[in-house]
Amino acid sequence: MICPYCAHNLDKVIDSRSTEGGAVIRRRRHCLKCDKRFTTYERVEPAGRLMVVKRDGSRVPFSAENIMRGVSNACGKRPISEDIKQALANAVEEELHAEFEREVPTQLVGERVMAKLRNVDKIAYIRFATEHLQLSTLEDIQRELDDLSTRPTTGANQQGLFGAKASK
Repeated sequence: MICPYCAHNLDKVIDSRSTEGGAVIRRRRHCLKCDKRFTTYERVEPAGRLMVVKRDGSRVPFSAENIMRGVSNACGKRPISEDIKQALANAVEEELHAEFEREVPTQLVGERVMAKLRNVDKIAYIRFATEHLQLSTLEDIQRELDDLSTRPTTGANQQGLFGAKASK
């Protein structure tokens, strides 16, 4: 590893830890040339590029930033921490990369975000659902509100029917 201070490649690893649920390895390094310490992170890089198939049939590269932007817009000024929003976006991204190799419909991306938002904040869920489901009348929104109030929310790590893991 090249030292960010002296640009030499003489270092030793002092400490290694897994972070972010084991998805990342954090290494603390000591440069043997300049005697300074620095930290590096190792992450798995996705092999292929996931494409999102839009409603009009066009294809765009998957972007976790787009999910984060949609979640942030839906949450607005709701009392939801940035950590929770980021965790939600990361969870959706991980699910999609694990399940799809090349293409994923935009409808499914929105459904995954909605399922997770429903368990975080019902107001944010309705805001997101209004855009994603293209609810244009008060009756459409009322139907979604009625459905939301009758549908139970799932808790973290709760098992669904037949042992399938419920969405968080």
